[in-house]
Amino acid sequence: MRTVVVTGHPRAAMAQVDALAVLGVATVHEALGRDGYLGPDLRPVQRDTRIAGTAVTVLSRPGDNLMIHAAVEQCRPGDLLVVTTTSPSRDGSFGELLATALRHRGVRGVVTTAGVRDTAELRAMGFPAWSGSVSAQGTVKAAAGSVNVPVVLGGQTVCPGDVVLADDDGVLCVPRLAATATLVAARARVATEEATREALTAGELGLDRYGLRRTLADLGVEYVNHPDVRNL
Repeated sequence: MRTVVVTGHPRAAMAQVDALAVLGVATVHEALGRDGYLGPDLRPVQRDTRIAGTAVTVLSRPGDNLMIHAAVEQCRPGDLLVVTTTSPSRDGSFGELLATALRHRGVRGVVTTAGVRDTAELRAMGFPAWSGSVSAQGTVKAAAGSVNVPVVLGGQTVCPGDVVLADDDGVLCVPRLAATATLVAARARVATEEATREALTAGELGLDRYGLRRTLADLGVEYVNHPDVRNL
C-alpha cells in the first residue's frame, strides 16, 4: 500500500454543507435515494447534535494514530475528520488532546470506525464524535498510513472534500459533486413531509395518505370482523 498525505484537495462549498446540516441525516439519506449511509455501527458520543463538514480522510493501521496527527495539519475550518483502519480496530485512537488540536483549526467533529476515549471531556468541550466503539485502550504512533485518500466506511466510499453529515441517527456521506442536486431534493422532501405532517395532525391516516389500502389488498390482506376470527 502506498502511504501518502494528499494536500490541496477540493472541497464542497460551505454554503451547501451548512444547508445540508440543517436538514439532517435521515432526510438527506432519503433525498439521496437511500444511499450514502455509513451504517448503524457509528454511534454518537453526545446527544442532540447535528453537524456537517467537508471530509478530511485518514487511513490508519489498527492500534495506531500516527496518521490522525498527520491529518491535523491538513484540516481547515469547516472540515470533519473521517478515520478508518486497514483492518478492524476498536482501540481508543482519538481523545481530548487530538480534539483540542482539531478545534483550534476549526474542525467540526470526528467520525471513526475505531474507538474514542475521554468521552466526558469531549462532551464538556463540545467536540462531537461518532465512533465504532468507546475504549480506554490507547494506541501507538509508529505505522504509516494515508491522509486524504478515498476510504470505505460501512460499505460506502468517502472521498476527501465530500460532505459528511452526522446526528443522532448516524452518519451520511454526500459526494461533493452531488451536493447541489442533493440539497434541492432534500428541500423538496422537507416540503412534502411538512404537508404530510399537517395532514396527519388533522387526522388523515397514513393508509390513505400513502395509498396503502391498495397495497394491502394486492398483498391479500383481509379485514375480518372479530366474531368471524374463529372461522379462519
